[in-house]
Amino acid sequence: MIETINSFLNGIVWGPIGLCLLFLAGVWMTIVNRGFQITHFAHWMKQTIGAIFKDSHVRAHTEKHDKQISQFQSLCTALAATIGTGNIVGVSTAIISGGPGAIFWMWIMSILGMMTNYSENVLGIFYRIKNKKGEWSGGAMYYLVNGLGAKKGCKTLGKILALLFSCFCILASFGIGNIAQVNSISGNLFSAFSIPTYITGILLVFLTGIVVIGGIKRVALVTEKLVPFMAVIYILGALGIIAIHGNRIPAAFLSIFKGAFGLSSIKGGILGYGLKSAIVWGFKRGAFSNEAGLGSSVMVHSSSNVKEPVQQGMWGIFEVFADTIVVCTLTALVVLTSGFFDLETGKQIVDISASSLVGQAFGNVFGPIGPMFIAIAILMFAFSTVLGWSHYGGKSVEYLLGEKAVVFYHLIFCGMSFFSSTMDLTLAWDLSDTFNGLMMIPNLIGVLACSGTVMAITKNYTDRVFKQKDIKPMYSAYPEIQKEQES
Repeated sequence: MIETINSFLNGIVWGPIGLCLLFLAGVWMTIVNRGFQITHFAHWMKQTIGAIFKDSHVRAHTEKHDKQISQFQSLCTALAATIGTGNIVGVSTAIISGGPGAIFWMWIMSILGMMTNYSENVLGIFYRIKNKKGEWSGGAMYYLVNGLGAKKGCKTLGKILALLFSCFCILASFGIGNIAQVNSISGNLFSAFSIPTYITGILLVFLTGIVVIGGIKRVALVTEKLVPFMAVIYILGALGIIAIHGNRIPAAFLSIFKGAFGLSSIKGGILGYGLKSAIVWGFKRGAFSNEAGLGSSVMVHSSSNVKEPVQQGMWGIFEVFADTIVVCTLTALVVLTSGFFDLETGKQIVDISASSLVGQAFGNVFGPIGPMFIAIAILMFAFSTVLGWSHYGGKSVEYLLGEKAVVFYHLIFCGMSFFSSTMDLTLAWDLSDTFNGLMMIPNLIGVLACSGTVMAITKNYTDRVFKQKDIKPMYSAYPEIQKEQES
């Protein structure tokens, strides 16, 4: 019965209805903000990754008693949750199920998703509040209640959607944020190093507890070191394989573009099916990988010490860019240049599962070290995802039940890691997929309802920064916080 209900809901949230809503939200937010992610590409690159090396306040740690985190720490914690097994296994699944053309549509979804993520983070900063500990609390819950809820006749709707979003986020934190990740870690470590799954479970309970119970400051301190390290190591390994198979790169890109429009399927008479599969799997895996539109990463971006909503919005753009355009593309090229697919037809010619494709590609080049490298990469990717989602679930519990309940949530979350290491994964993945999608619906309603606010904040920023107009900045929806941020 659970599988039947879940299958029905999954068909809605990740079927034509949900994917169309996600696509249209990206298109609309791109239009109302005048293609900010494209027209101001150089600006947001300079203000994000460029600023890390030039502006010390971007990466500077806040005082020990300060409950805020730096802009760089907020990015790393958000990337910790998004860069995960989806960047490895998810990309392979998209190519196997939708053909190489799925990667093109993954790019399209990520370009649009940049503005969805941007809008979420702008709203997250604009509507965030401070809790009794002095920590910033923000997320879809707050702009649903205070943004959508402030509109005529929408007060009750805003509260209901905020409640639903929080519940779905808590459930998703146990699913995609714990069970799926820990199970992937234990399975890969057992395959590569013969480490018993229960040993992995015990170690992960201990390691997760040390970090998570220390709060967002400790999570951020770990992720700001772990995320850059794991990303650079994986990128270098992937670039090494792609360089070795460099003569196949043009054919790989040609296969992606041909498959994107079903051209590689013409000879087989299945043009329509090939095109539909490429679009659906590209959109689905793209959204699943970078989480733009789910409203999840807003909760950590809102903890940043930044004043300017647009500044944090630009970090949201970079987050999607790094996750999908960089990491997912490299994974796709590793798979497509390693000889597992006929690049003319886009068909898989080697019988290898999605979970093993990248490991096999690394193994073909680096020998026995290859699968071990991927096992360690998945360990780091998945563990960082656990840390990121623990914060998301904690913030949702705080919104629903108050700050004291977060301690109990963290204890349950850490203890869950032991059981996650040994349980069957199939239903957990399916349920997690659905809960992620269910988070998306109320969040996107809130983003679209508040699109006028995002547009006004963006125009206010561009007028001040690019046109040098002497106007009052828009920092917060609340007069007392606006005044505090101006001082």
